[in-house]
Amino acid sequence: MRITYSYQGNEQVFERDTSQVIAGRPSQAVAVDLDLRPDQAVSRPHARIWVDGGKYWIEDLNSLRGTLVGGENIKGKGRRQLTPGDIVRIGDTTLRIHIPSETAADHTSPLAAAPPTRPPLEIAAALDASMPPFMTVETPTPETARRLALLYELPFHFAAEKGLDRLLQTIVERLVEVIPDAARGAVLLRDRGTDTLLLKAYVSPGQPAVSETLARRAMTEGKGFIWRRREGADVGLTILQNRIETGMYAPVLWQGEALGVICVDNPERDSTFTDGDWHLMLAVAQYAAMALANHQLQEKLRRESELKAALLRQFSPKVAERLMGQHGRPRLASQRGEVTILCSDVRGFTRLSQGMEPDDVVEMLNAYLAQLTPVIFKWDGTVDKYAGDSILAVFGSPEPDPKHVEKGVQAAVEMQTALGVLNTGRKARGQVTFGIGIGVHCGEVVHGFIGPPERRDFTIIGDAVNRASRYCDGAKVGEVLISPEVYSRVWRVVQAQPTTVTTKHEGALPAFRVTGFQHPIPS
Repeated sequence: MRITYSYQGNEQVFERDTSQVIAGRPSQAVAVDLDLRPDQAVSRPHARIWVDGGKYWIEDLNSLRGTLVGGENIKGKGRRQLTPGDIVRIGDTTLRIHIPSETAADHTSPLAAAPPTRPPLEIAAALDASMPPFMTVETPTPETARRLALLYELPFHFAAEKGLDRLLQTIVERLVEVIPDAARGAVLLRDRGTDTLLLKAYVSPGQPAVSETLARRAMTEGKGFIWRRREGADVGLTILQNRIETGMYAPVLWQGEALGVICVDNPERDSTFTDGDWHLMLAVAQYAAMALANHQLQEKLRRESELKAALLRQFSPKVAERLMGQHGRPRLASQRGEVTILCSDVRGFTRLSQGMEPDDVVEMLNAYLAQLTPVIFKWDGTVDKYAGDSILAVFGSPEPDPKHVEKGVQAAVEMQTALGVLNTGRKARGQVTFGIGIGVHCGEVVHGFIGPPERRDFTIIGDAVNRASRYCDGAKVGEVLISPEVYSRVWRVVQAQPTTVTTKHEGALPAFRVTGFQHPIPS
């Protein structure tokens, strides 16, 4: 690998026959290949540069100031593919990596980087992880019986364990128990967003003992393998610190995607793993892949079900389905736009409810909301909120509607009609009847999904909401009052009488009392 680097105007060339370079300042614990010691802004170590499949890669090693590629800081973002001409900045030192032209054509990012071409570890055997792990029937032995018992048990564990983490912990514990020379074990899963390997379960007398280089190799190649450290080999810090001498790694594959890796190892040099151990690891990895895929599917279905239920509280089924069609989640970005706002309120509710039993009050409100909400949905409205005996609805959001004003007025009139039908039935049953007033206004608002992720609701914000409430307050029982802004848009289709609404702080507001329609508005 050839790297030209420059610090304070002094340009030098690093050239070595290697597929991996650790750049930074050396320390007692970590050696570096490219020593940038004169630059005090460089960390110990700082970055890793390597070649995998003909492509050049770089990643920041959790340095203090980060690593810049083309001006972008890649710290905490995983690996980044390098292309010809990329300028890398480490501290106050700039680097240019020589990339042969034939490697620059393909910039497709594989799952993860493999270790150097000839790693300081000897792969004793390898097996395609997508193939059936047991190709022949072994002669029955106590070891075979133990392995088969584990395979028979796993489906029952899948059914019994409710949490994925607990299930993975059970899997690695049983593996270490069944495989004679397995002293330690671990399960790592890949985070799809960051490409980070997350430790989900492990068995070890001390700290987890995992070589990420080997884990990523198993995932990249899609093969499980038995490995052992070569005598006198120069190995990485992780292997030295954890005294990893021999072990097995098996990728967790599902439909061609590497979801993670399962590994076991032993710190003793004279320990060995057999072909039976090796095949068992692959079988368990396949079981784990099925369990993980099922868990992810169940989580996706649960989230979509909860989301749809939440949407149906505020939107008509038609609008909810369209929102769910946006990659399974609603459009969360807030917007500013003109909408029509409808406010409905039960007249004299406080006085009315004081003479009723609590259960009767709740029954009355539920009947009122159940009767009027479908009318709002019929005219493509959205329920912003229910507040006691009040309904706040909006038309023209979350999806734009050129007829939002007409639909809002039509919905208001039909709500009064629907309440009349409800009261007729209640009166016949000897139940309390009641009336509502409705105000309608149009104007500009901010509308969108607001709240924490677990409790995010659609709402509207703006002065137009307050103005609609004023018209609602001024409407008598059975009335629909609309603002001049609304009337100016629907005067051709409605019959209305001018009136005024008295307010506490804004004086008398001009309004129009809707008495009917000159011709019906199509829904």
